[in-house]
Amino acid sequence: MGVFYIDGEFVPAEKAVLPVNDLAVVRGLGVFDLMRTYNGKPFFLMEHLERLQRSADRIDLTLRWSLDELADVVMQTLSRNSYAESNIRVVVTGGSSSDFITPDGRPRLLVLVTPLPQLPGWWYTDGAKVITFCTRRSLTGTKSINYIQATMALRQARQADAVEAVYKDSDGYIQEGTTTNVFAFIDEKLVTPGGRILSGITRQVVLDLAKDHYPIEFRDISVDEFLKAHEIFITGTSKGLLPIVQVNETIIGDGKPGKHTRKLMQLLEELVQLQFGCSAV
Repeated sequence: MGVFYIDGEFVPAEKAVLPVNDLAVVRGLGVFDLMRTYNGKPFFLMEHLERLQRSADRIDLTLRWSLDELADVVMQTLSRNSYAESNIRVVVTGGSSSDFITPDGRPRLLVLVTPLPQLPGWWYTDGAKVITFCTRRSLTGTKSINYIQATMALRQARQADAVEAVYKDSDGYIQEGTTTNVFAFIDEKLVTPGGRILSGITRQVVLDLAKDHYPIEFRDISVDEFLKAHEIFITGTSKGLLPIVQVNETIIGDGKPGKHTRKLMQLLEELVQLQFGCSAV
């Protein structure tokens, strides 16, 4: 059984608890960030913690720890677990509240290390399916612990044998996935929504890899345009770079991962091999 860091203590995962008056429990107040390891080392640790800080700032949740202190707790928690590869969730709750609504000014820090799930290899060789789901993130650019919309969307995705749900807004524009960012190759350009989304760390890594190879456009993508794209892929901490060959009932391109997507997958693989000495998938 694993070891978690809970509000100043390292405890066995099965004994990890929060007071019932923590605002994460009674009001859903809190932020988090998720990262994974490659070869046992966190992928872009400080970038994830900087995004955690930005998320906290957006909901007026004052962190009591510096980024270096947060990084130290992450590494200490990771060292107390012995998984081949790990997911690392860093959560900051609203803390206890005497009236169950107003923060008392002492947020809690949680670091949860769990085994990294093994995703099916065929997702990457053959490509996967997503669905669209009409909603939008309630707090743009904030990685909040409130995942009600995402949970509902993912339930529909699973019922449709899809790996992810991609949000579309009421105007018919593609936004992002529940836990991923969205890219499309349209007229030989790499296009990705630029605003009203949570910009992922893996998304930025892929953009940095792509900029010397493809023209990049940050703009709205209508659902109709999305369905007619030559290639589509999604990026995220848990999924890496995943080619998408079907959206709802529409087959994308020729129904196989496209050449540009495969090139970016290879560039990401080379980066991970260089920095961590292991495969990106």
